[in-house]
Amino acid sequence: MNGRRRSSPWLAEELRLKLADEAARLMVEHGIQDFSHAKRKAAERLGVRGGALPSNTEIQAHVVARQRLFEPGRDQLLTKLRSVATGVMELLETFRPKLVGSVLDGTATLNSAIELHVFSDSPEAVVAALEEQGFRVRDIQRRYRFGRQLTDQIPGFELMAGGEELEVMVFPERGSNHPPLSPIDGKPMRRASRSAVLALLAPAAC
Repeated sequence: MNGRRRSSPWLAEELRLKLADEAARLMVEHGIQDFSHAKRKAAERLGVRGGALPSNTEIQAHVVARQRLFEPGRDQLLTKLRSVATGVMELLETFRPKLVGSVLDGTATLNSAIELHVFSDSPEAVVAALEEQGFRVRDIQRRYRFGRQLTDQIPGFELMAGGEELEVMVFPERGSNHPPLSPIDGKPMRRASRSAVLALLAPAAC
């Protein structure tokens, strides 16, 4: 026998689970939004160098599990965030707004921003509509992935609405039928219209 130790598949899997849970804790408790950043911080905290890191999907599953255990007020938070979203979506109706991200899929935390996608070949028209409603906006940009080798920088605006942080990302008119890929599972991002979000809120209103 040689003197090298072989890593046990069971131990490797246990380490992946620990890393996924720690990354999820960092995202929930510290507001880290980027999965890669959360993975690196988790590996650093647990003293892990090398080896396979957990997937974004695995981390997301641990985020949901943590929320169910430690955030009893999560339903009320989601209701508030979705209500704020529908209010802004109504104001931006001309630009066909869609809700995306954690507020839509139900994994939002206290640190999560509401993310809307709107569609216009003129970002200036979107900012004018927001400012006309009294919002103070700040320019932002975000890089989205549309294919394995295709990414694009999308302009947007950050603002506060109803005491919540909100991001309005302005996609070109033709982008309404071509959503970017989710950073979690690599599939096209789910987008919901205002009517669909109101349907999610309907049970809470009963």
